[in-house]
Amino acid sequence: MVRQHVNPLSRYHQQPRPLPPLEELFAAPSLPLHLDIGSARGRFLLALAPLRPDHNHLGVEIRQPLVEAAEADRLAAGLANLRFLFANAGVSLPDWLAQLPPGRLALVTLQFPDPWFKTRHHKRRVLQPSLLRALATALAPGTALFLQSDVHALIEPMVALVEASGCFDRPAADPRPWRPTNPLPVPTEREQHVERQGLPVWRVLFLRNNTPPPPLDALEALAAADGVTNGASAGGEPRPTP
Repeated sequence: MVRQHVNPLSRYHQQPRPLPPLEELFAAPSLPLHLDIGSARGRFLLALAPLRPDHNHLGVEIRQPLVEAAEADRLAAGLANLRFLFANAGVSLPDWLAQLPPGRLALVTLQFPDPWFKTRHHKRRVLQPSLLRALATALAPGTALFLQSDVHALIEPMVALVEASGCFDRPAADPRPWRPTNPLPVPTEREQHVERQGLPVWRVLFLRNNTPPPPLDALEALAAADGVTNGASAGGEPRPTP
């Protein structure tokens, strides 16, 4: 499975896009909302939405042709609790999240994002301080943020940034440093592809605590510290990445 990269810093993808009213997106707009950042072709949410009819599910993806294909499948399946939207998450999501009714966001999943291996490209990675702060502001205490990746050099700085914010804790019962299993009933396509090859997936489930989000400049300073940007260890030795 080949990753299809899109440069999120291009002029086209730096244009913010409006969030349609929830009443236009979902048949029951007051349901708790699951946000999947980087929904790709959408097959994860297309399988999950029928299993969780008590939630609305919103997939956000930067590759427009994948969004159009996923929306076509959603319409064919008649899923009224699922939508896919085209947007650059880092540009549009902070404003979108600020528009949500308090307590509406129930779950955020960020699974197998583009790794952007070269140091000069790290600014293209999706989980930047501004997005993390927006997520921490929108998520109520007890709601969940689930991260997983098959690239150890990517998941470690993601986890380090989340932990440095002070806004999230891991469930007490979860194994450290990584969860061996996905807490959701449906795997992503990338997850299935990696596990078929017998390669590792690194997963962490976070729960929002009561700590207020730090100011953005403080979080950016934390992200610039050696322990975050250089991929400080979240525990354990990295295994070979695919």
